[in-house]
Amino acid sequence: MSFRDRLWLRITVGWTFFVWLVFTRNIVGDPKHSFGFKAVHVTLAIISIVLAIGVWVVSSRGRTRDREEVRN
Repeated sequence: MSFRDRLWLRITVGWTFFVWLVFTRNIVGDPKHSFGFKAVHVTLAIISIVLAIGVWVVSSRGRTRDREEVRN
């Protein structure tokens, strides 16, 4: 995986973290939303953040693999 691809993936991961953390904080703190609405959106946030962590791990593996290929 090229450096540019890894950078793009990591920027996307950072943006995902930012958006979902801010959105979750705003939803949980807003008393006009029902518990069900909050539960669904917090669950979606958790799933999105877990997937983003997976993308970060995959992009890191690509960097490690590139380093090993250069050494050989």
